[in-house]
Amino acid sequence: MTAIKYRTADSDGSKVFYREAGAAGAPKLLLLHGFPSSSHMFRDLIPLLADRFHIVAPDLPGFGKSDPPRAHTFDRLAETIDRFTEVIGFDRYAVYVFDYGAPTGFRLAAKHPDRITAIISQNGNAYEEGLSEGWNPIRAYWQDASQTNRDALRAFLKPETTVWQYTHGVPDTTVVSPDGYSLDNFYLNRPGAAELQLDLFGDYKSNVALYPTFQKYFRTHKPPLLAVWGKNDPFFLPPGAEAFKRDIPNAVVRFFDTGHFALETHAAEIAAAIRDFRAR
Repeated sequence: MTAIKYRTADSDGSKVFYREAGAAGAPKLLLLHGFPSSSHMFRDLIPLLADRFHIVAPDLPGFGKSDPPRAHTFDRLAETIDRFTEVIGFDRYAVYVFDYGAPTGFRLAAKHPDRITAIISQNGNAYEEGLSEGWNPIRAYWQDASQTNRDALRAFLKPETTVWQYTHGVPDTTVVSPDGYSLDNFYLNRPGAAELQLDLFGDYKSNVALYPTFQKYFRTHKPPLLAVWGKNDPFFLPPGAEAFKRDIPNAVVRFFDTGHFALETHAAEIAAAIRDFRAR
């Protein structure tokens, strides 16, 4: 089994923590996590793919062990990760995107289409129809950034909500390790973390505004795309996965009977889908 190494890189003055595995000469795969997680969410997936890929999984700025971003925006997150890929020599790579990792990774793809060899989207949305009613409290904050609407979003940061995100839609919750949500709650409890996350909730509207740009990139460049989706996700609905086929007719879409954090229950199945996808 290939060892996972734990490193940090300097991205224009910001420390980015990352996990790395696989041979340096193998095809490159960038793994981008979501809210409220870190690269820890890939702990089961990395060993299953490290014989095939050179894998790098960074903690997004302000998440896990990476420095907070200078600006609490998705543009800034993408800028830091973009520079990070250049620092570590990821010149051409496939990208695995989940949740917040999707608008981050899709920004990179639209900016540097020549660098992207393939996209794997695991509950990583780029279409309006993929957004569930679970976004309504956040939409209210987009429309009226009042303190009342901001404070209402603090419910998303409660420890029990993190556990719910991991377990909702999972037929057998005893297979969900407490390690992931416990670590996430530890990071969410750090000083300043709550305000960063509330700011990012507010800025998520910038991602929705970029959906047409992302879709134009898909239509124009038609990157090989695999969607592996927890079909019971309360935030990103299956129509969001199917919509990729509208712009990339050859996209492969696979659904799994699980929730938002599909890797917690289906890492082996998703790894097999990725290996089959790349073998084509």
